[in-house]
Amino acid sequence: MPEADSRRGALYALAALTLIWSYNWVVMKQALQYSGPFTFSALRYVFGTLVLFGLLALRRESLAPPPLGPTLALGLAQTTGFQALVQLALVGGGAGRTALLAYTMPFWVVLLAWLVLRERPSARQWLCLAIAAAGLACVLEPWRGLGGMRSTALALAGGLSWAISVVLAKRMFAGGRVGALQLTAWQMLLGTLVLVALALLMPERPIDWAPGYVAALAYNALLPAGVGWALWLYIVQRLPTHVAGLTSLAVPMTGVLLAWAILGERPDAAEATGIALIAAALLTLNFAPRRH
Repeated sequence: MPEADSRRGALYALAALTLIWSYNWVVMKQALQYSGPFTFSALRYVFGTLVLFGLLALRRESLAPPPLGPTLALGLAQTTGFQALVQLALVGGGAGRTALLAYTMPFWVVLLAWLVLRERPSARQWLCLAIAAAGLACVLEPWRGLGGMRSTALALAGGLSWAISVVLAKRMFAGGRVGALQLTAWQMLLGTLVLVALALLMPERPIDWAPGYVAALAYNALLPAGVGWALWLYIVQRLPTHVAGLTSLAVPMTGVLLAWAILGERPDAAEATGIALIAAALLTLNFAPRRH
């Protein structure tokens, strides 16, 4: 596939993923009225795994597992580590603002890709990164507090775990022997087994199987936990590592706008400034003229 077509496909996937994951902030906020966070995470990934293997079968792609060691490492970083750390951060306090700390992932990715994959960012990419960092700081408003230090550290660790998974996936794709959907399904299966064990060990309230909770589970299984992660690895496969990481900031930016539209959570001046800065960084990164 020509490079321009590959990049265009990744950007279309990013647009779809941004809507799916951004809206899921609203869905998850509503779902946690009916069960504990670990229970909900484990269930949505169990059903999400089933959706992914169903998609593999429908597309008649290989159901054979990728290399077990690297796939397990990816599952522990992307599915188990990221989800468990973010959920612990939310349980410990800091709520949505602390959860946004997970989106420090792009900044960890730049460092890891430079050290591990030897992908050194260009001057324009450094500039976009700096603008995006300022925008994320405005959205987070750390001067208002980010919750307890434990919660903040857990959320940052969740972002680091996600960044590690991006680098691990990029290295696997470099071998050219595994597809995005195949890798997503198998890493999620392995990572979900650990999530289920954690959910069984963590004391949480019983599930209230209200219609709203069932609908939230169905949405998560099909889109955010299922198709969403497949789209994410498709993006990682086709974009440079630091570009894929930075473009993920479209999710919290859109999430703030959807929370305004659906939940009436109007962004303040700092958040609006942050959204504008992140948008400027993403537009500069992905749509600036390229030298041929």
